[in-house]
Amino acid sequence: MYTGASPFAPRRAASAYHQVGVQTGVSAASPHKLVAMLFDGLIDAVAQAQGALAQDDVAAKCQALNRAVRIVEEGLRSALDLQQGGELAANLNDLYGYVTMRLTQANLRSDPAPLDECKRLIEPLREAWAAIAPQAEGAR
Repeated sequence: MYTGASPFAPRRAASAYHQVGVQTGVSAASPHKLVAMLFDGLIDAVAQAQGALAQDDVAAKCQALNRAVRIVEEGLRSALDLQQGGELAANLNDLYGYVTMRLTQANLRSDPAPLDECKRLIEPLREAWAAIAPQAEGAR
């Protein structure tokens, strides 16, 4: 018998919609755009962690920082070509390792200072990556 209640929880439906949007964006994105999306996701996750820390929401803080670490390690760092990338790839690898360590420290200590530091380190990369978008897209 139909009770009139939706079988979908509003939060789950919104999450599923968001997930489809992200997957669609990823499948249509150029390699340059994918890296830009990783930078954006990292900055967003750090901002979410900062908000969770301010509200003393331990679960949300942990979730946001776990997402940030995954973006750095499984996205940005794993995409580096350390064989062909030379000194730049090696320096980025070291930077990403440091950022991961600081994100982990922020999580363990519930300390916002490492989060500010991570944003200061990543935002110039994000901006430089965005600045070369016209050249990168033109080379496709």
